Amino acid sequence: MARSPYPGATAEDFRRLRRIIAEDQDWSLTLVPCLSNLCLQTIVRNFEEKPIFEELSPIHKNFVHERLSTSLPLHKTANLISDGVYWKRCCEQRWDICDLNQYGHSWKRMFLERHLEDIIEFFIPDVTELKTILEMVPLCKNDVKRLNISQLLPPIKDPQKEEQEEDFNSELTSDNEDSGQSMDHFEFDILLNKLPKLEEFHLVYRVKQCGMNFERKMFEMSKRDCESLAKALKSCKTLKLLKLHQSQIEDKKCRLLVKSLLDHPSLRELDFSHNLIGDRGARAIGKLLTRSKLETLNMCDNDIRGPGAKAIAHALSKNSTLLSLNLRLNCLGDEGGQAISKALLNNNTLLHLHLGANRVTGPTAIALSKVLLQNNTLKSINLSCNSLGVDGGEALREAMSINTSVTECDIRLTEVDEQTVSFINQVVWTNHSSEQKRQAEKSETKLTSCSF
Repeated sequence: MARSPYPGATAEDFRRLRRIIAEDQDWSLTLVPCLSNLCLQTIVRNFEEKPIFEELSPIHKNFVHERLSTSLPLHKTANLISDGVYWKRCCEQRWDICDLNQYGHSWKRMFLERHLEDIIEFFIPDVTELKTILEMVPLCKNDVKRLNISQLLPPIKDPQKEEQEEDFNSELTSDNEDSGQSMDHFEFDILLNKLPKLEEFHLVYRVKQCGMNFERKMFEMSKRDCESLAKALKSCKTLKLLKLHQSQIEDKKCRLLVKSLLDHPSLRELDFSHNLIGDRGARAIGKLLTRSKLETLNMCDNDIRGPGAKAIAHALSKNSTLLSLNLRLNCLGDEGGQAISKALLNNNTLLHLHLGANRVTGPTAIALSKVLLQNNTLKSINLSCNSLGVDGGEALREAMSINTSVTECDIRLTEVDEQTVSFINQVVWTNHSSEQKRQAEKSETKLTSCSF
């Protein structure tokens, strides 16, 4: 029997002297994962085959949020993973700039909206399958509230077929007809009625990077596009804001679009700026003002003249919802400018009016000054880049001397003398300061009443 090297040592002593040397030199008891973490890691690794999420506690959900792969297919995550860190990781990995303020502070909404926008913007008719869009609808319909489409691609042309069609069309087309073939784009009537929470729709018909393949028709909607869009807008009952600009919309298309918006239950803001809308289109807009609850109307940079402005003015005199009207960069002239001014004698709701760069002169300024003498609703007026002249400036000066509501009045580049401009600016500043003081007192009173 071998003798112990430690005579008299007990079994307890041997247990204390025993050493276990780990094969991993960095091993430590503190590094051993708990069983729950091992289970969660297994869930993360097998999420695509067996997604488990709702059954987890909030702490465990956060664990999964931070570790799930951002390349998982959307049909596995969209309706299962709630807003949080996972969607933040997806957004930041895909886009360099992520402004959460535009998406109701929701990462999930940002990802789904921008993903759908990308699909639409790179949709090529007759090439991209419609199911690419339709499969997205069940995944995003409860989160998409805003779509901003900055380009729409036309169909890909077959050079040989195009040449044959051009030869054929040249034989059939008379001198007064346009031989160009219209280009169709993504048809929105298959989508908008399937988005029950869509509130804002920004759209422009153009190709952002056409390079040497530039064609004028790449920057306008076709007749078929217009019909499809009109049908889509009519079916989208939740829409509050529509912005359709820089798309070469003329009177006929404007009238078709407006027809689909008559009596719309929720539309509050309409922007048709930077198009080709003339007097006939303006008449349709006037009709829309009488059969809608629009609060903001932007018709900047079109071709509206006196008759069209009269139609809008007639509707404005009866309207009780419009708060802002922008007619900048049109050709109203004094015929249209005076009509708009006279309409405001019967309107007590409009707050902001922009008539800049409209070829209006002194008579319009004089007509508007009569409004300022009795209208206490208008807050801002813009008459810049018009030839108002000395008489027009003097009329505005007399009216502003007793006006207490206008807090913004832009009369730059109007041929009004500097003394008049300085006087009006001083009045505007005084009105603005008084308005701020009233708002502060109102807020203080509200806080005091709430404290009781």
